[in-house]
Amino acid sequence: MKIYKLVQIIKKIHVPLTIMVVPHSRGCSRSIRIPFIVAVLCCCMSVVGGVYTVSLTIEAFNYQQLKKRYAGISSEVSEMRSTMISLKESEAQLKQLVSLGSRSKILKNLDTSESGSIDIEELKSQVAKSMDTVKEIKSYLRKERVTDLATPQGWPASGRVSSLFGNREHPLYGIRKFHSGVDISLPTGTPLHATADGVVSFSGRAANNGNITVVEHGLGYSTIYAHNSRNLARAGQTVKRGEVIAYAGSTGASTGPHVHYEIWKNGQSIDPMPFLKRN
Repeated sequence: MKIYKLVQIIKKIHVPLTIMVVPHSRGCSRSIRIPFIVAVLCCCMSVVGGVYTVSLTIEAFNYQQLKKRYAGISSEVSEMRSTMISLKESEAQLKQLVSLGSRSKILKNLDTSESGSIDIEELKSQVAKSMDTVKEIKSYLRKERVTDLATPQGWPASGRVSSLFGNREHPLYGIRKFHSGVDISLPTGTPLHATADGVVSFSGRAANNGNITVVEHGLGYSTIYAHNSRNLARAGQTVKRGEVIAYAGSTGASTGPHVHYEIWKNGQSIDPMPFLKRN
């Protein structure tokens, strides 16, 4: 039974198809006989060929668009390069004139001819555009610089962190208590450095914290250095990042020489550890 079905399928595949070509003139018509399987294969190949041709057409179109964009960018780069060369030449000429020293010498040596002369109006326009860009860049960098200088970075002194920010068992009282900074163990007399630019808002003694120095940095930041053996910076003094403002000690409620270091942001104490890791 299976063999019979297979034979029937083979016969159907080999069944010939007749294609007749009938001319509109009085010529004789012609007929072409091809097997059914050949006609199917021709149709499949036509479809594949059509799809391939369409994909090639799309790729060619994209290539032309990309070529046009590249040509446009190249033209803009060439114009910018030409403008920069003109500005540099103009700068050199102006520097040469200014180096003459006196107004009379400058006017005497000023080239007023059309050949190779400076187009002042065009130069003004280009300079104005350049200055606008430079102003924007300077404004951005100025803000970034202010932010960088006001943000605490690095360690007040090299040492070992003996107590982290957060809830802990107090080493003297033995009770759970919130620790609003980090303790850095180091020898008495170790110089303590300001971690950002600012103004000292307090320098004195504060009960359990011993000798303490507080620095306001702006942008909501302030830093606190406690248990100092001696405060060096005074209230109202302007300090720079890295400047020595106090010396480590063990004054106040302390179990040993260290600096209790806090960072406040907008009136709230925050974890100093991420700031210690900043360069």
